[in-house]
Amino acid sequence: MPGLLPVDTMLLQRLITALVLIPLVIGGTLYLSTPTFSLLFGLVVLYAGWEWSRLSLLPGWSASVLFLLLLAAALWGISWLLEQDAAWGFRLSAVTTAWWLLVIVWLSRYQPDHSYRPGPLAMAVAGFIVLVPFWSALVVIHAFGKDGPLLVLFLMILTWVADSGAYFAGRRWGRVKLAPRISPGKTREGVYGALVGAAICGALLAWFRPETGQPLLLVLFCVGVAFVSVFGDLFESLFKRLAGVKDSGRLLPGHGGMLDRIDSLTAAAPVFLFGLMLLGGRA
Repeated sequence: MPGLLPVDTMLLQRLITALVLIPLVIGGTLYLSTPTFSLLFGLVVLYAGWEWSRLSLLPGWSASVLFLLLLAAALWGISWLLEQDAAWGFRLSAVTTAWWLLVIVWLSRYQPDHSYRPGPLAMAVAGFIVLVPFWSALVVIHAFGKDGPLLVLFLMILTWVADSGAYFAGRRWGRVKLAPRISPGKTREGVYGALVGAAICGALLAWFRPETGQPLLLVLFCVGVAFVSVFGDLFESLFKRLAGVKDSGRLLPGHGGMLDRIDSLTAAAPVFLFGLMLLGGRA
């Protein structure tokens, strides 16, 4: 109709999906016991694992099913280790943080014509390295004393704010491509928007919970987590490009698949847990 502003259909779908999912995620995070939380998020990880197996271009359904069974076994094994000693979660987060730093270096130098192109087996192994520590970190943080569920929720909000900051800053001011041969839509200006949003989250955390740590330290901590989360998104984008698909799936209207929704969080969660360890458990 004349006089009406055009509607961004994709943005509208994203908003509707978010309005449905966010209350469920918040309620589940805050009110479920840690064992129930770990079970439900384990199912989320398994679904994401199924999508990852398809991106890995594994040969046939049988290979994807085997990947999923091995992933389930890995989650069970980590769960058993955490029951014996929760410190395993911290150790795994430290190793995974180092992994993500290497990924950042690799992606920063990635050239399709000259860089190593992972095959299906290497891509499948990468899925284990990404998904298992992600689930482990969320479970350990959720069990992190009485504030555990709130810390998980804060981590989620941090990644949501960073994602939204990148999306809107990129649309409004985006000029310089971040990694045009991996994800042409991402810009450096979008990254700046993500970091600004993360800094605001850190300042708010320091304001509402001053016992967490020094304000400047918390701002830097949140900015660092958000920066790594950007490369979690970019890492999945590379796998989608190698697989020749736009989205990891069609589960979530406006968002794509489950992996498309949690890609930033998969990188942010273990780094966030590692940061908590460095802060001495005060965050």
